[in-house]
Amino acid sequence: MDKSQQWQTIPTKLSLEQFMQFVFPYLCVGSRGPAPKLALYVIFNYILKLLHMGCQWKELPIERDKEGHPEIHYTRIYRFFRFWEAHGCFAAIFGGSVWQLHKNKLLDTSILHGDGATTAAKKGGDNIGFNGHKKMKGDKVVNFCDRLCNIIAPFISAPGNKNESPLLREALPEVMRMSTAIGIDLQGTIISLDGAYDCRVNRKAIFNRGMIPNIHENPRGRKTTKRGRKQLFDRAIFEERFNTIERVFAWEDKFRRLLLRFERISKLHYAFKTLAYTMINLRHFCSG
Repeated sequence: MDKSQQWQTIPTKLSLEQFMQFVFPYLCVGSRGPAPKLALYVIFNYILKLLHMGCQWKELPIERDKEGHPEIHYTRIYRFFRFWEAHGCFAAIFGGSVWQLHKNKLLDTSILHGDGATTAAKKGGDNIGFNGHKKMKGDKVVNFCDRLCNIIAPFISAPGNKNESPLLREALPEVMRMSTAIGIDLQGTIISLDGAYDCRVNRKAIFNRGMIPNIHENPRGRKTTKRGRKQLFDRAIFEERFNTIERVFAWEDKFRRLLLRFERISKLHYAFKTLAYTMINLRHFCSG
């Protein structure tokens, strides 16, 4: 495998050393009750396996012990997943992956690409709505990545019937919060977006944070050229989105649990999505 192919290999399993370096420092370990019979990194890898395979919890393939019994019941793994989600462990692990990228100089934040993606919800649940454009009921997220396809901030979620444009004003504070936490200077950074985010309020929100918007102008059905000064727009920068943010969403589809939303509770679905984005960031350090 050459370097370019290895760089694009998304890990779906972590070794003990990788788990101790990138995951364990951010996990909350309970202080009450009996200690788990299996190591935490084995339980964490079972969660990654379910995320990758997309199966039901009860169909999760579990290894057997010497006596031929399953080494752990799937409900125990589910309880660990719920416990870590409730204590914000998956968000902390994601933040640690961004810090590792910055520490190893693997971030290129001269240009940030943003976009939204919609996921169909087949079983219903909270935080969903009918998307008339895509003719499906589900939810959507707005995300940002750098020029090297690294997700740099937590995503913003909304029902599928909500317009993506206002979500940008909610996503920008998350980008600034993450950059401040790990020490990244985003002054002069170019924010590249498609025409769905073309409005004066969004451009002003980007300018007020010391960044430069590069938003494709939305004609909105007009037949003549809009009067007034031309907005800043570099098509070469805009076309990078097909090798950056669109590639990130394609890599996300590797985790079959995210192709459709089966969780009725939205925060569980978003925990899986955060974990998938963490694995995309860790591809630089962990082989697939």
